[in-house]
Formats: sequence, structure tokens, C-alpha cells
Amino acid sequence: MDPRFANVRDWIFDLDNCLYPASTGLFELIDERMGAYIERLLECDRGEARRVQKAHFHEHGTTLAGLMKEHGVDPHHFLADVHDITLERVQCDERLGRLLPRLPGRRFVFTNGDAPFARRVLEAIGIAHHFDELHDIHASSYRPKPDPYGYALLCERFGIDPVEALLVDDMVQNLAPAKALGMTTIWVDNGSERGNHNYDSRVVDERIIDVGEWLESILGGHE
Repeated sequence: MDPRFANVRDWIFDLDNCLYPASTGLFELIDERMGAYIERLLECDRGEARRVQKAHFHEHGTTLAGLMKEHGVDPHHFLADVHDITLERVQCDERLGRLLPRLPGRRFVFTNGDAPFARRVLEAIGIAHHFDELHDIHASSYRPKPDPYGYALLCERFGIDPVEALLVDDMVQNLAPAKALGMTTIWVDNGSERGNHNYDSRVVDERIIDVGEWLESILGGHE
């Protein structure tokens, strides 16, 4: 184990565009369903739905947060609808499956999505059984990353000491609350939309391109 991470007891990973590459394009399918949902909700055309969707994403952190606040959308109904996609684009990652269980301590997924979809994706990657717990948008009381409230709930729920925890995320702004709590932060710079938004080198302990490559480097490659 890389001595820089010797104190880490809890390893926390974002899911989308993090445990699988952004190039997979999975979120494009979700994005399309979000647009269609808004078209039906507001009875508007595709262009206006797109404008509303991105405005909520930029202002509230997720499209869902904005729809809940401004349109009273039921989060369970919305998430079930937009996540009703095939996962053919997601490939099994044998390297992650080999490396994740070598991490000392507990392993978590912290996602702005919901648990049912997250579990489907983790199964498709072949790594679901390597995680101890999953903290989703419902568990965060619908206050998505980077709202600090969800991070506090995560730590309280699982007894995580932030000083002994590490967060891996593809969006820099999602690392800021973790850094403020004392967590070690890893930025996956792999081309995610707004991944470098609000970039601040003070909240990024390490910049990586691929989670598997990084794990291999800190764990020393093959067993």
C-alpha cells in the first residue's frame, strides 16, 4: 500500500463516470430520458425541456433537485423513469474486481443516483459484492453532492471518521465538502460534464484519469 494512504480506513467512491469511464456514455441515455420526462411534465418541446433540465443541473446540482424544488416532482417516480435504461454499454471490469477487495477497511458507494440503479450498474461492472454499503440520494435527504448535508449524513450513518476516509469523485466541486471535513480527495479527470467546474487545487489531493490504474499504482499491481 502506498504510504500516503496508510491512514485510510474508509474508501468512498462516486459511481457514475467514476467506477466506469465517462466514455461509456451511459449518462447520455439517462440524459435523454430526463429530457423526455420534462417534456411530459411541462408539456413543452424538446428545446425548452433541455433548457430547463440543464438550468436545474447547474443551479441545484442535479436535475432532480431542481424539479423537486420548483415543480414538486416525486423523486421515486422520476428516478425509476430516467434509470429505466439498458446497461449494454457497461462492461465488466475484472481489474476493479481484483483490486477493490485488497483495499484495507470498508468500501462505500456515495451517489447522487438511487440505490436500485446503482446496484444494477455495480452488478454489470462485476463489483457489487466488493462494497460494504451504498449511500444514495434518498439517504442524503434529496440534497445532492456537493451539498455538505449528504456528506454529514453519510459519516453519521456509518460511523465514518473523515480524517480516516478518502473520497474518489469525477467532479471537483463534489470533493470540496469532503476536503472541508478532513477527507483525502481523489479527482477522476476523465471528461465528465462540468468535471472541472469550480476547480480549486486546494481541494484535490490527487488527480487521476482511471480508478483501476490508480488502485493498481497504490496497491502495487498484481498480488
